[in-house]
Amino acid sequence: MCSIKQNLEQVTRQIDNAAQKCGRDAAGVQLLAVSKTKPIEAIAHATAAGHRQFGENYVQEGVDKILHFRPLHSDLEWHFIGPIQSNKTRLIAEHFDWVHSVDRSKVARRLSEQRPDDMPPLQVLIQINTSGEASKSGTGFEEVKALADEIDQLPHLTLRGLMCIPQPESDHDAQMVAFAPLVALFEEMKATRPHFDTLSMGMSGDMDAAIASGSTMVRIGTALFGARDYSNRGE
Repeated sequence: MCSIKQNLEQVTRQIDNAAQKCGRDAAGVQLLAVSKTKPIEAIAHATAAGHRQFGENYVQEGVDKILHFRPLHSDLEWHFIGPIQSNKTRLIAEHFDWVHSVDRSKVARRLSEQRPDDMPPLQVLIQINTSGEASKSGTGFEEVKALADEIDQLPHLTLRGLMCIPQPESDHDAQMVAFAPLVALFEEMKATRPHFDTLSMGMSGDMDAAIASGSTMVRIGTALFGARDYSNRGE
């Protein structure tokens, strides 16, 4: 656990270097620490090192962590980044600050309806299935704008941008090619939406290509916390 601080510093340097290579300001790339399956102690080490943005894939696990840390650190920002089941939308709406994985209007409506009135609007991203794989979550490119128009009408949601999880590629150029369609759509939609400023794209294996492509938020887990243990999961 003591290496988490060093890992944060190393990943931050990698973001800085990747941004510098493509002429970007590293301040325009936010690091989201993906803490799914990781224990409270690991997150505590990251918060002690000054990190404040965390991503969770599993609803109940994420809610348990939020409830643990809320009395200790009111400034932590929690992002739900996993597939959304309709029967879990209330917990997401009541506890998380961001949702990256909105991919259908039913889920968007439920999140808005179930967001408490005394909380700020839920910040949401539309997840796009860039590879067209049937096994992956996300809407198709052809449905994105209609879904965005629906979300814009929901009072307790603020649409901030797009997210994707492309097929794994080890080659930098192939990673850039995979990101390109999403980047083009993001730029097109951003031109007419004042709050549209977030492109959640890039993980530990393709972060450099994502930053070169224009990502504003990279989701990093393994490089910060080490390999994940999926045993003994109750969800």
